[in-house]
Amino acid sequence: MKIAVSGKGGVGKTLVSGTLSGYFAQKGFKVMAIDADPSPNLALTLGIPVEEANKIVPISENSELLESKTKTDYPGVFKLHFTVDDIVEQNGMKSPYGVNLLVMGTIKSAGGGCACGANAVIRELLRHLIVDRDEIVIVDMEAGVEHMGRGTASHVDVMLVVVDSSRKSLEIAKKISGFAHDAGIKNVFVVGNRVRDSEETELITDFTEKNGLSLLALIPYDDTVIKADRVGEAPLKYAQTSEGVKAIQVIGEKLLQDRA
Repeated sequence: MKIAVSGKGGVGKTLVSGTLSGYFAQKGFKVMAIDADPSPNLALTLGIPVEEANKIVPISENSELLESKTKTDYPGVFKLHFTVDDIVEQNGMKSPYGVNLLVMGTIKSAGGGCACGANAVIRELLRHLIVDRDEIVIVDMEAGVEHMGRGTASHVDVMLVVVDSSRKSLEIAKKISGFAHDAGIKNVFVVGNRVRDSEETELITDFTEKNGLSLLALIPYDDTVIKADRVGEAPLKYAQTSEGVKAIQVIGEKLLQDRA
């Protein structure tokens, strides 16, 4: 099963991605979590200490690796065919919760010259992870809708679009869902996060119903999750007591049932 987690910035994509990854690993599955956000912080959500997380160099910023894959003897000409399986083995990091993490990053080409080679490596690496590997893969996507135009997640089995009760996040979810369906992704679900009360429940429920969006679950507002994020702890540490974490684990169970 290959899952992409998307949505407006700040709605809780990383919380959902990391907690789902930990849940699947706890269930005995081999799990690869991919941080494809330009401001990667999935490592902390997975319980990797901040000192180790700060040492991780995203694939997109590893110039030596990118050059080794794409460089030719001709200036401005890049290899289009290369292997990427070794990148996973050499650059992945195992989290305390049994999840393998790969920090992908994004390409920053503006003002930096041509990024053709780097883009080629990232595209092929994502394709390899999503299409070729038989483990559960969860991609914490770049915020917003731009990644959909690049076809980054077009081969996933499930797209989860995380929202809160703000109109902006709901409108972005509508756009992402439309792009995902156009890309051929059959299972596109909205997940409401940090839901405080019946009013916010109604806002999210009404919007999804009126716009033909599939609402998979609502995650309650949880001070435990907020406090864990504030001090850089993994929410998974509080899986027995956190209502927010429990709600995400229920999402994981639903996805496994649908898979079966």
